[in-house]
Amino acid sequence: MACLPLLAPGCAGSTGFSRELADAALALARRGTADRETAGLREALEVATGRAVARTSRDGGFRANDLIRIRLPEPLETPARLLRVAGFGAQVDELETAMNRAAERAAAGATPLFVDAVRGLTFADARRIIGGGGTAATDYFRERTGDRLAARFRPEVQDAMRQVGLYHRYEVLLASYDRLPFTEKPNLDLSEYVTARTVDGLFRALGEEERRIRTDPVARTTELLREVFGNRTGPNVKREPASG
Repeated sequence: MACLPLLAPGCAGSTGFSRELADAALALARRGTADRETAGLREALEVATGRAVARTSRDGGFRANDLIRIRLPEPLETPARLLRVAGFGAQVDELETAMNRAAERAAAGATPLFVDAVRGLTFADARRIIGGGGTAATDYFRERTGDRLAARFRPEVQDAMRQVGLYHRYEVLLASYDRLPFTEKPNLDLSEYVTARTVDGLFRALGEEERRIRTDPVARTTELLREVFGNRTGPNVKREPASG
């Protein structure tokens, strides 16, 4: 086949201009791959987010999951123990249940906040994240956006806390505790605590869904996910058997 100098910089007689064309073509090809990988990363996080929200926002999504269940904060451990001894165990249980119900209700409103943050990701670290395996994307996402998400999510949690009567239960519990001798009111921002635990639970669930997409071909429910994650062999990532 005749050599085409303008397109093949390795041919005899090729020019600097042809080399520039070849370099530009290579850069475009690499950019195209990076764009597809970035799109795959974003789609994986969006799919994983939808699944994580669905899991955590259902009845028992937090309360029945030992990995993310919200337990009484440390400042309430001693008061809770004394209240149980004094016969107020039911109030303690109701408070913990209400915290988890608030998280479950708030989780339902997390999708647009997560998706908005996912779409803000650039392709600069896409290849490293996709090849990292495990929960690399979730970890990166959490590091870069966790604080902003918590700030934006706090009103959702506070509204859910009001809906399930958590504030009222907390005040009733404190009133019972105040009636006990030699006790001091615990120093606790309940809203901040529940918000932090809710966001933490959502990220944990998101990480589990990301791991599924990386390791389980059945979890790759779109063509783009199959294309981008189908042949990855990073840490904790299984290679799919060749077809045929």
